[in-house]
Amino acid sequence: MLSLYTAYDVQMELKEFIKSARKNDKLSVQKMADLSGVPYATIRKFESTGNISLRQFLMLYETVGDLKKVKN
Repeated sequence: MLSLYTAYDVQMELKEFIKSARKNDKLSVQKMADLSGVPYATIRKFESTGNISLRQFLMLYETVGDLKKVKN
């Protein structure tokens, strides 16, 4: 069966997840940059385009979530 759910769809969902989690934690982009070590401009670009390196995505995820959940 043909799936209409693409890698791009997952990318956009992950982008929205990180952005929503940041806002739920009441973190500004600058504060998230400070906590995660990911540059401010990279976070802004990620939140608008969904493009980011895997390493930097994991650094952001670690800031707003439990990185151990990714392993399982």
